[in-house]
Amino acid sequence: MVSSVLSAELSATCSALGYSDGNKYYIDKYCKETVKDLIRYLRHDDENHEIRRFLGEAKVLVTDLLPIIKHYNEDEDLFDVTLRLLVNLTNPALLLYREELPNEKTSRNYYLQIIAQLQSYKEAFNEEGISAILSKKLSDILQIDSEERAEEKSMVLERILVLIRNVLQVPADPNAERRPDNDASVHDQVLWALHQSGLVDLILYMTSTQNEQAYFMHNLEIISLMLRDQEPQELANVAMERSRQEKERDEMALLQVRIKEQELRHAKTKQYTGARHSRFGGTFVLSNVKSISDNDMILYKPVSKVDQLSLSDKKSKTKRPKNKAVMKENAEKRRSAFSVRLFLKEFCVEFLNGSYNRLMHYVKDCLLRGVAQPNDESFYLWAIKFFMGFNRSYKLQVKLVSETMNIQCFHWVQSQIEHSNAMMVTDKKKVYVWSRRMHLALRAYQELLLYLAAMETSPEKEIRSSSQVIQGNLFYLVEYRELLLTLIHSYDETKLSRTYLKDLVETLHVFMKLMEHFCKKQHGIVVQNKGKKKRTKKAKKSTASAKHSQPPSQSNQEVWDVVAPQLSAVLASGTIPDDLIPFDAASDKDIDDQRVDCMRRIYTLLKQHSFEEAVGLMRAAREVWPEDEVFGSAFMAPEEEFAALREVFFADIAREYLGEML
Repeated sequence: MVSSVLSAELSATCSALGYSDGNKYYIDKYCKETVKDLIRYLRHDDENHEIRRFLGEAKVLVTDLLPIIKHYNEDEDLFDVTLRLLVNLTNPALLLYREELPNEKTSRNYYLQIIAQLQSYKEAFNEEGISAILSKKLSDILQIDSEERAEEKSMVLERILVLIRNVLQVPADPNAERRPDNDASVHDQVLWALHQSGLVDLILYMTSTQNEQAYFMHNLEIISLMLRDQEPQELANVAMERSRQEKERDEMALLQVRIKEQELRHAKTKQYTGARHSRFGGTFVLSNVKSISDNDMILYKPVSKVDQLSLSDKKSKTKRPKNKAVMKENAEKRRSAFSVRLFLKEFCVEFLNGSYNRLMHYVKDCLLRGVAQPNDESFYLWAIKFFMGFNRSYKLQVKLVSETMNIQCFHWVQSQIEHSNAMMVTDKKKVYVWSRRMHLALRAYQELLLYLAAMETSPEKEIRSSSQVIQGNLFYLVEYRELLLTLIHSYDETKLSRTYLKDLVETLHVFMKLMEHFCKKQHGIVVQNKGKKKRTKKAKKSTASAKHSQPPSQSNQEVWDVVAPQLSAVLASGTIPDDLIPFDAASDKDIDDQRVDCMRRIYTLLKQHSFEEAVGLMRAAREVWPEDEVFGSAFMAPEEEFAALREVFFADIAREYLGEML
């Protein structure tokens, strides 16, 4: 509890902010200093967050701070200080407890109290006037060039984004709201206010311009919170009018609710209108079964089958230990209001067309360089899962998601799955956090596989060939093949939810279907296994018999079908030597003649299945002979390099010029 002295000081400080007459808010002479005092109080708050909870109970944010923002936003200093206090008061409750849910009863009650206060704050932000003021401030700052923008302006811009993030992240309270599907919840109301004020358009603009890439992580987090209640497939199929299937589904849901209400009413009526109390409903004897007194067993309810007889139904059940309890999951899903889903669909389409590849490239670079926050990879994984699923269901346009549709992305997602799986074992205090991140990574991996399957059905040959190259890497590398099998074996219901298991089984099913289709197309998969060489007796054979027993040579196309996946795997993740010399400086041969010799060496290495050396020699020759791009261009993509090596493999180079190298 807050001490009486501190309570009096906080009450006096809140009263010194100003007052409202019902229409307008009037600030005190020292309002700015008072707001700074409240920030100072929060800075020295204790571990139980007494001051924060006191300010929440006093509803300072609703009665004082938001009216100050609304009526006195022209005062730059007062707006800046009040914005700082708003960001502080709306901080996520889990961050206040260092991402660990408190286990002690009193601390858990304090945590729930802070959550309830944040939910009341979120209701206050659904007013369009507050969003319009924030939109105007943000728009004025964005009109200033990023290089000429003062540091104070940049700080205000970042605080506005953090405030929007804090408001959107507040969890919903379905029991308090009691909103059915297609009705506007508090979250939907806040989204609609942001849309009407133009803040959503400003966020979309910031994600599409390279000048504001410093705020890409904030924007990605805001976008993930905006779309957290949406399913990409359903959102992609939203039309201006509801479809017949959607209407029938809503009617069936309403009919089921009515049937359930009638059953409850009938059961309640039957319970209180019976002829006698159920305790005196009758006494029954079970034949051929003796009780302790060697008499027939007496029952107080009718038993039609022997299986219904139970002697332990009234015994107290053994309570399951807390550390072995099944992982709880939030399976409640609801559909937002139709108007909200409609503008969110338009937002997703515009984001994919103008921002997705640029933003994801920057975020991936930040994650690889380690300059992002520890939880930022979750938003990246969510974006892969959501927007690739939306693109797959709306219009399959691979160019819009090309940044995340490659083998490097598969490898990165797999590393995130393995990292989260290992952290669940070592960091047991944050098992729930790592379990959620692992589930996100698995769903991103599932979406990548589903997108590969969709690319196989594309009418464009280039898209189908790109899918084949990626599948060749997935199915030929043992790390990719055994990932899902390892996850199936290591499943633990105390750490991972049932929804995770469902997604894992579906992902494994998609993987097996893709592998089956790939094997039929490539006539099988060549898997290398180490084995002992069998000793065979040497037998003398004549030259004629040896020639007769020699199998017919395979055609170039048949050999290429076998080696092509191995070559693509080397191009994607192989160890390419960089110390190869394509020419001999001491040789008397002309430099053009040595270029021909280098091409023959590449041809020989490909025939000998020395793919790493062949790729390395071709890249080295590209630097020595850049003219006419005989060995390819310096900035060619892996697919183009793969095609160039294929041309060398099928080249008609005479055997007599190869000499001893064959």
